[in-house]
Amino acid sequence: MAIAIRKPSEIEKLRVSNSYVARTLHHLRSYVRPGMSLKEVNEMGEEFIVSLDDAKPAFKGLYGFPAGVCTSLNEVIIHGIPNDTKLKEGDILGLDIGVEKDGWFGDAAITIPIGKISEEDEKLISCAYDTLLYAIDIIKVGMRFKELSYAIEQFIVDRGYVPLHGFCGHGIGRKPHEEPEIPNYLEVPNPKQGPKIKEGMVFCLEPMICQKLSTAKILEDKWSVVSEDGLRGSHYEHTVAIIGGKAEILSQF
Repeated sequence: MAIAIRKPSEIEKLRVSNSYVARTLHHLRSYVRPGMSLKEVNEMGEEFIVSLDDAKPAFKGLYGFPAGVCTSLNEVIIHGIPNDTKLKEGDILGLDIGVEKDGWFGDAAITIPIGKISEEDEKLISCAYDTLLYAIDIIKVGMRFKELSYAIEQFIVDRGYVPLHGFCGHGIGRKPHEEPEIPNYLEVPNPKQGPKIKEGMVFCLEPMICQKLSTAKILEDKWSVVSEDGLRGSHYEHTVAIIGGKAEILSQF
């Protein structure tokens, strides 16, 4: 399937959806605190989304996912299901949100500290955030997606971590997941192959950080993804559009 090239008017519609994602994440970052359950976090996020202009939680029911907010706690890196677990001081929480507005999708994620966290966890979160901003900064028209994946992997490894394997960034538009797939690691020997980044493309980048092992394990709930090392992970995500030859963040508050 070809990678979609979006018209400026379409990018503006995607900008609206993604602005709603950014607003929701900002709202949750401001109000989530120790003592709240993951279900309460999800309810707060869903209520905020539906309070916006004709917006819908895009993840609720997507592929059977039961909630509007992925709440990934501590060792869960992505796709955490909200449950009755209560947050406590020192936890780290990944929040991944999708919004649909007028048939266009937005998607972004953050990992936040719950109260005061360890210096180790601060560095873990910073790796995901810094990797994302680095990747966005180096993007240019004509770069191959595999070159971008390789650069992301090298940045993560240089920080002393490893990328989660088996999951990836992706295109976005009329569907929440479109072509291309954008792993955070190089899957082939040569990065100088495959599709090139072009003006008008819109896609999500989402570094997923493990501490020792890249191998993913899915828990008994059939959704929560952890590393085989059993250690804490982190995750950040933005939706970007290629405008004027470089990447512009659409999901920024």
